[in-house]
This record gives sequence, structure tokens and C-alpha cells, in this order.
Amino acid sequence: MKKIEAIIRPEKFGPVSFALETLGCTGISITEIEGHGKQKGIVQQWRGEKFRISTLPKVKLELVVADKDVKKITSSIIKNAKTGEMGDGKIFIYPVDSAIRIRTEEEGEAAL
Repeated sequence: MKKIEAIIRPEKFGPVSFALETLGCTGISITEIEGHGKQKGIVQQWRGEKFRISTLPKVKLELVVADKDVKKITSSIIKNAKTGEMGDGKIFIYPVDSAIRIRTEEEGEAAL
């Protein structure tokens, strides 16, 4: 099993969420976050004054999936989240040793 953690633009959450539903992803955690990557935020102008916004709003998606599903899920996230501009986000993939469904005590992939 693998944990997929994707940080995407908030406006791309709808298309990504719909695509993941279409693939049959049943469990997903969503967190609204703020941060910055290489772009270090943005510079905006208001009433003639420039100011820097150092953190930008993002959405973090977390999914635990079977090893065989990792490629199709990450490809779908990329396809639906990509704009080609800086700030599109990142995907991180971590190994998961075990999972247990509390209600039924199922373990491993059966718990997903």
C-alpha cells in the first residue's frame, strides 16, 4: 500500500476530485493549507502600493491506495491539476506498512 499526498491549487480541486471518484477512489482526506514553493509567493499591487504575499492557499489531498493503483491515480491527479504555471503543486508517495479499519478490524488492503 502507498499513501499519496498531493498539494494542488484550490481551483483544481473540483476536477481532481471528480476524476478520483471516476477511478473508484473511496477514501480521501482533504485539508485547506497555505504555503509556497519555488515561487516564494506573489507580488500584488493595491492602490499603487506593491506588497508580497508569501503564502498561497492550496489544497492537500491524502489517499491510501493499493500499490497497483498508484500510477493511474497520480496520472489522473497530474492530468486534472496541471496548468503549466508555477504553483501547480506536488505529489508525494510514501510506503504504508499497515491499515486497520476500526469498525470491522479488517487489515491491509481490505481495510481500504
